[in-house]
Amino acid sequence: MSEHKATITWERSGPDFLKGKFSREHTWSFDGGVTVPASASPSVVPAPYSNAAGIDPEEALVASVSSCHMLTFVFLASRQGFQVDSYRDEAVGIMTKGANGVPWVSRINLRPAIAFGGSVIPDAAALDRLHHLAHEQCFIANSVKTEIVVETAT
Repeated sequence: MSEHKATITWERSGPDFLKGKFSREHTWSFDGGVTVPASASPSVVPAPYSNAAGIDPEEALVASVSSCHMLTFVFLASRQGFQVDSYRDEAVGIMTKGANGVPWVSRINLRPAIAFGGSVIPDAAALDRLHHLAHEQCFIANSVKTEIVVETAT
């Protein structure tokens, strides 16, 4: 099959590591050459030990699920003759405490707003079918135990 790599880099920057007073800022580098700032979420680790400007693992998970769903949806729509002109998803991940007491991203709500062009526009049933198939075929959705809900406009 294939491999997908990321290099995560963090370095201690102060003397209070053993007291828990250290920065959670780090970088994510990908094989295509891009490096992005990352951090623990300020909702998990308060500033100044986190940085809201960095991508946190929880929002990266939400973005990965949303991106995978979108890419699969757009592909399937094209194969079924529907022209997608734009796709925007304001996805939201919800953290709850698990049975073991550890917080986890238990649900991701996808809220796609899709504009279609061309002469064939999917009806509500076709749109629901496309979302269902996209969810079934999304590599990331098949990799996580998180409940993923697609909220479509009615």
